[in-house]
Amino acid sequence: MPIEQIGSAPTNNDMRKKIIAANWKMNMTVSETVSFLEDFRLDIEEVNGVEIVIAPPFTALAKLSELLDGSQKVRLGAQNMYFETSGAFTGEISPAMLRELFVRYVILGHSERRQIFGETDSLINKKIHAALASELKPILCVGETLAERDAGKEKQVLETQLKGSLAGVSAEQMLDLVVAYEPVWAIGTGRNASPEQAQDAHAHVRAVLAALTSAETANKVRIQYGGSVKPANAAVLLGQPDIDGALVGGASLEARSFAEIVKAAVTD
Repeated sequence: MPIEQIGSAPTNNDMRKKIIAANWKMNMTVSETVSFLEDFRLDIEEVNGVEIVIAPPFTALAKLSELLDGSQKVRLGAQNMYFETSGAFTGEISPAMLRELFVRYVILGHSERRQIFGETDSLINKKIHAALASELKPILCVGETLAERDAGKEKQVLETQLKGSLAGVSAEQMLDLVVAYEPVWAIGTGRNASPEQAQDAHAHVRAVLAALTSAETANKVRIQYGGSVKPANAAVLLGQPDIDGALVGGASLEARSFAEIVKAAVTD
């Protein structure tokens, strides 16, 4: 049965507060993290009404946690985690390890994890449940490749990824996660989806969430856009009715650039 779009719900501060997240990937040393935060905090002193998340490499999590010291303006995120609580899983990080560092958000299912490391919807689903059980807020990434878009399969791909990754997630739990739509062909390429393409994809994601739970629940879930977001295009993307934030890669590595994207999300 085809998924029908449910239309855009009103976006107010209580329902869908804009969320701008930095995904530093395998960049930024501990010393670079310290310098970044010093500059970034100066740039956003007057910014309110936007939730900001920084997801550094694992090596910088402890230092950034120390520097943020429970900040309500900038939240700490992790780039990945495993679904087991402990054990012989060399190189992996557990939810409890993240919680000890006061991590609030965790990025799961990023296209690079799917493509380079072979992560499946089933595996991502286990991580989603483990994160929610540990009171971590998942940022679930979904998105199609260029070949899938050119074949007209982008909506089918999104539906498959969402249904597989969110299997068994209740409506109540759905409100504790963020979905990030990231067209794979627009990540790190300098090419981004047009505002119209991005809005259409976000509306479809919301429609799938409604089919999985209810329209009321779907209208409360925040959906970010990720894919070559930069200061020059942030405002027009964030101005679309179903785009509730941005998952920022390359442009988040420079404090002033990331601050400008955050400022573009201010609606008051």
